[in-house]
Amino acid sequence: MLKKTLKIRGVDVSKIANRNENRVATLIPEIIEEYYEDYIFEDLDIQDIYALTLNLLPAAYAQAGSIVLSDRISDYEIRSRIRDAVERVLDNPTRAND
Repeated sequence: MLKKTLKIRGVDVSKIANRNENRVATLIPEIIEEYYEDYIFEDLDIQDIYALTLNLLPAAYAQAGSIVLSDRISDYEIRSRIRDAVERVLDNPTRAND
């Protein structure tokens, strides 16, 4: 999916991104592997886990040229939030065809 240009009063804000996106996407496979004996995750489940995890973490948005102070969240904390998201998705599964 291409990200469309988003403007506010003519100012392009579409390049602002959450600094945790790549780290969450990298760590999710490791965590969901813990659940594969009991559950097969569908595409929508993984998307829900990704989005929910980002929502459970403190906001970490930046754009090119941002000055980022050392507020980096630990991988341990990200893994913990991914597990929280997985549990919520397992408790409330969304099915595309239901």
